Amino acid sequence: MIDAVATDSSSTPSNDKQRRVRRTRMTGAERRQQLLEIGRTLFAAKGFEGTSVEEIAAKAGVSKPVVYEHFGGKEGLYAVVVDREMRRLLDMVTSSLTAGHPRELCEQAAFALLDYIEEYTDGFRILVRDSPIPQSTGSFASLISDIATQVEDILGREFRNRGFDSKLAPLYAQALVGMVALTGQWWLDVRRPKKAEVAAHLVNLAWHGLDGLEQKPRLIGHRKN
Repeated sequence: MIDAVATDSSSTPSNDKQRRVRRTRMTGAERRQQLLEIGRTLFAAKGFEGTSVEEIAAKAGVSKPVVYEHFGGKEGLYAVVVDREMRRLLDMVTSSLTAGHPRELCEQAAFALLDYIEEYTDGFRILVRDSPIPQSTGSFASLISDIATQVEDILGREFRNRGFDSKLAPLYAQALVGMVALTGQWWLDVRRPKKAEVAAHLVNLAWHGLDGLEQKPRLIGHRKN
């Protein structure tokens, strides 16, 4: 689909109150991407219930039927936004797990989540909200479970090497990933201390436990910030 939208353009410096309207045309793919970005911003700021199709259409400079044509309504747009953010975060976490040492793997996972929060703040705000759609493409809990599954295999190998029961790996994977995710939700708003310090303290607790905490936790991997 190719559609048109009217946008304002600044006039000559001699009379900045005058505006002229020019017509710009978007392909169907460009319009869909525009609506996704607008929806993402509004859902992050106002939530699903606080966002209307009218507002999405108005910010895109199109009529409501254009939104319905691309996504079938607000629910469809929301589902696509959530699915895209879930895949982005999962890809960032799984692709970061490259180290051989289990402690550095913990560091990499912590950094991946904190990197996502820092770079895609709106996306994370959407993910941590309770989904208003019963049959949405997923939830933050299911995403955390997917990430924990990736960590589970790593923990299983480490447990076997140390003579522990590898059947407990799923439990510990959920605990570790859940700890990082909940801390990430808290850090989303406070943003203190710095990202590297948050990662260091998370790994400190995961690696040493409360009984063996280091007073000044350190990072052993190449990431220092």
